[in-house]
Amino acid sequence: MPKRILQGVVTSNQNEQTITVSVERRFTHPLMKKTIRKSKKYRAHDENNQFNVGDLVRIQECAPKSKTKVWEVMTQEMIEAYEAAREEAAKQQQIEDAQRHEEKEAAH
Repeated sequence: MPKRILQGVVTSNQNEQTITVSVERRFTHPLMKKTIRKSKKYRAHDENNQFNVGDLVRIQECAPKSKTKVWEVMTQEMIEAYEAAREEAAKQQQIEDAQRHEEKEAAH
């Protein structure tokens, strides 16, 4: 199962190797049709204490690091690897779609 990735703003870096990230999500209320903003705080593992309050970061799910930490901050290398994998998957999907389209055309 793929790991969830969230993007948010660092709100606290007081603890050693831990940051608190506030992640905001927006959605339309089903009845009122008004856009609603909700935020949630996550505690994430920051190995080198490199992030400060106000930084925009991406966090991904990981095995539990402590009682409250099940997220880790994505480094630049992790982000690049993730985006390369997404591009590769998109290319593979396009190839498969083209093959299916050709098979449909040949069947007609």
